[in-house]
Amino acid sequence: MPTSRYDRSSSLRECVQDTFSAHRNELISLLSRYVAQGKGILQPHHLLDELENILKEDEGMHKLNDTPFVKVLESTKEAIVLPPFVSIATRPRPGVWEFIRVNVFDLNVDHLSVAEYLKFKEELVDGESSDSYVLELDFEPFNATFPRPTRSSSIGNGVQFLNRHLSSIMFRNKESLEPLVAFLRTHKHDGHAMMLNDRIHNISKLQAALARAEEFLSKLSPNTPYSDFEYELQGLGFERGWGDTAQRMSEMVHLLLDILQAPDPSTLEIFLGRIPMVFNVVIVSPHGYFGQANVLGLPDTGGQIVYILDQVRALENEMILRIQKQGLDVSPKILIVTRLIPEAKGTTCNQRLERVSGTEHTHILRVPFRTKNGVLRKWISRFDVWPYLETFAEDASNEIAAELQGVPDLIIGNYSDGNLVASLLSYKLGITQCNIAHALEKTKYPDSDIYWKKYEDKYHFSCQFTVDLIAMNNADFIITSTYQEIAGSKTNVGQYESHTAFTLPGLYRVVHGIDVFHPKFNIVSPGADMGIYFPYTEKEKRFSALHGSIEELLFGAEQNEEHIGLLVDPSKPILFSMARLDRVKNLTGLVECFGKSRKLRELVNLVVVGGYIDVKALGTERKWRR
Repeated sequence: MPTSRYDRSSSLRECVQDTFSAHRNELISLLSRYVAQGKGILQPHHLLDELENILKEDEGMHKLNDTPFVKVLESTKEAIVLPPFVSIATRPRPGVWEFIRVNVFDLNVDHLSVAEYLKFKEELVDGESSDSYVLELDFEPFNATFPRPTRSSSIGNGVQFLNRHLSSIMFRNKESLEPLVAFLRTHKHDGHAMMLNDRIHNISKLQAALARAEEFLSKLSPNTPYSDFEYELQGLGFERGWGDTAQRMSEMVHLLLDILQAPDPSTLEIFLGRIPMVFNVVIVSPHGYFGQANVLGLPDTGGQIVYILDQVRALENEMILRIQKQGLDVSPKILIVTRLIPEAKGTTCNQRLERVSGTEHTHILRVPFRTKNGVLRKWISRFDVWPYLETFAEDASNEIAAELQGVPDLIIGNYSDGNLVASLLSYKLGITQCNIAHALEKTKYPDSDIYWKKYEDKYHFSCQFTVDLIAMNNADFIITSTYQEIAGSKTNVGQYESHTAFTLPGLYRVVHGIDVFHPKFNIVSPGADMGIYFPYTEKEKRFSALHGSIEELLFGAEQNEEHIGLLVDPSKPILFSMARLDRVKNLTGLVECFGKSRKLRELVNLVVVGGYIDVKALGTERKWRR
């Protein structure tokens, strides 16, 4: 991220210093309360709660309410207390950070660079260090020349921004269209030319050929198939890929003529979106039990599996439709690359190749984790896969080449481990990389960066956070579900934004990690399968055959090993939650909140579906499932 987005603290410093000059005693009283809590990290609610308390206790403090310093506190996301200093990280808007440090004794204010703030934060763990040789990671120089928006509201609209940027350049400088013409001339699939042939060498020849093609196509019936006029179009310099009918090809010709005459973002986006470029796709998801049956509920196996299986079915249908409309006779191929687990626990995860149901051209390709001692036979946690992924990527590269008889056009990584493998494959094969996070663990575990050693034995976050930095910076584009996932909101920091600057004391500090303003970020909502999700009025689509067994499960007379608890009032609506029994899902918080709320208990029934727990491993004789 450019330094200007961070280090605006000189103006912030002056603003705060002015407040201190006017309200010295009041601010000393407030800041002294923060320092009195001892060294540590104060979250926003700590800062504002203490402000609220002091306002209640002393009416004379109310004059602080309208001061710039209180406005700063309202946008502060973190404060580091190391008496007599309080260092503040404030976020005036998503993606923009500023840092200052205040000496509570003399109210002296210093602005801090990112590195200075992180160094101050590291003293919470390591104490004051004289070691000046700390590894600092700064990815900004690699992206410094890449165009990007500056408004927070533009975050996540990368394709739209790039189309606007590119069309403006084309409008000002016609020579900038030459790379587009060169691409159309050299574009091939499986050795066969598409779009343009050698009869068209430059923009002027292309414009002339497009004008002749436009006139020729206007004389044909709109539904005339491409095969009926292929020979004539080849003579003008056009190959397959423009469309399967005279009408579709005419639309493409008009779009390109408009771009050559007066480029605009919407026309450019439509035209580029219709160029046939993606035929073979690899989707990487190494962890868990990736299968189509008997896998849900097994460790590390849940929503991501369902998401990807739904994704590939929709993706295959879309690819087939687009390829047909582009006038090509090509069958797409999609491979889901995951881990082969020999001890598969009744699943198909020990099969090398498995076709995805409901598809024609999509398969699950499983590659084992391999070590110098042979194949790893049992499942291991997603937090423990890091030592195996480099070899896995190398082996997967060979298996992918064998299945596709070539290299894919696009590789999509899922979660941190899949994104790392996608990065390695993308680099080796020279192909476009897309990342989908699904979840970034850093924001799930508060202060998991500064206190990473506390989590290391169980979660190995030092590996995961490093992998996320590498994969996100290497990716050509990143797909997210919402704006909040990237840059949060006015009050909350986004998952990706949390990787902008952080420190792993004793390992490295990141001064410029992820730039949420980068146009590689694009919001694409996952959508829903309308065969499963539909209006309640469409009663004929309901799974009525399951109603009896569900009612018996919820309202039956006996508990058993399958479930605990019964609902005694069928008239109440059900508050339903399903998640694995992991503390980050906070099911205990939901149950506690429900149990403590008399009004909520009177209004609804609570049903919690969680994972399978074998409590014999905990020293008891029962198994239970909720």
